Amino acid sequence: MTQHRDQHTPGEPTGTASAATPADAPSGPRMHALSQRTLGGPEVLELAELPRPAPGPSQLLVAVHAAGLNPTDWKHRAHPAFLPAPPFVLGWDVSGTVEEVGVGVTLFQPGDEVFGMLPYPYGAGSHAEYVTGPARAFARKPAGIDHVQAGALPLASLTAWQALVDTAGLEAGQRVLIHAAAGGVGHLAVQIAKARGAYVIGTASAGKHDFLRGLGADELIDYRTTDCAEAVREADVVLDTIGGEYRSRSLRTLRPGGLLVSILPVDREELVAEAESLGVRAETLLVEADHTGMQAIAALAASGQLRAEIAGTYPLAEGAKAHALGETNRTTGKLVLTVR
Repeated sequence: MTQHRDQHTPGEPTGTASAATPADAPSGPRMHALSQRTLGGPEVLELAELPRPAPGPSQLLVAVHAAGLNPTDWKHRAHPAFLPAPPFVLGWDVSGTVEEVGVGVTLFQPGDEVFGMLPYPYGAGSHAEYVTGPARAFARKPAGIDHVQAGALPLASLTAWQALVDTAGLEAGQRVLIHAAAGGVGHLAVQIAKARGAYVIGTASAGKHDFLRGLGADELIDYRTTDCAEAVREADVVLDTIGGEYRSRSLRTLRPGGLLVSILPVDREELVAEAESLGVRAETLLVEADHTGMQAIAALAASGQLRAEIAGTYPLAEGAKAHALGETNRTTGKLVLTVR
């Protein structure tokens, strides 16, 4: 076990305390990271050399092999959000090998292969060669999946798990409507819902219906031609990944007492009030780092019940290309940055 000074201070991202450190910082171990010095389009991303972070108490230092991309990455890249002003390194998904452990860590040792989601939202920093994070944000990577697959799973899978299982308590035989079912969260939510024994209705463009049938979706709606509020009745749960008018329309698909869970945690009071007026319920969710949830995700992945569709892989130096593709909102599944 190696103990290092904890570089984190209140208000800083916890994923890598070095993300905002100038390149001319004092000498020491270095690493490459996909960094940015200003907000803007994909062109603001650059491969930079930064100090390598060290694990603080209860933390791991992970040598990153692969790190998934999520819509929250390009949103934070372009707009003021949860993170402090740049410079910073984005990325919450990570799969890699434990390089060092901080004082107090008992779950892992150097050499262990792990995957997980850094604490959202302040723990960004996985789009780098090394990253630190709380030991209990990770789980052991299943031996049967590679790092690209493992790096694609955490944030999107945890979002789906926490929405469908922790929040909605989805049970066998229940009807669940999943919006944007071919997207990063959506296609994993379809698989999690099927693993729970639910009847799955998904919305997606017609060209993605065969893909979703292959994942087990029972019923599919082409959102371009069909209004879900007209096509679906008596749903027990709705997973809203889109927001806007979809929320109001989706509330009308629920049975009395049914629940809509939105992964866009805005305008909660308005949403809840509208739901109550219709005799249904609504919640908004912000995904949390979760060791128990990651263990559940690992078990599903190990059993073959959960697998990320990989829309493309890019080396760290080509992260801007991955961001540009992701922002089209036309990919199926997940984009992943490969580091090792």
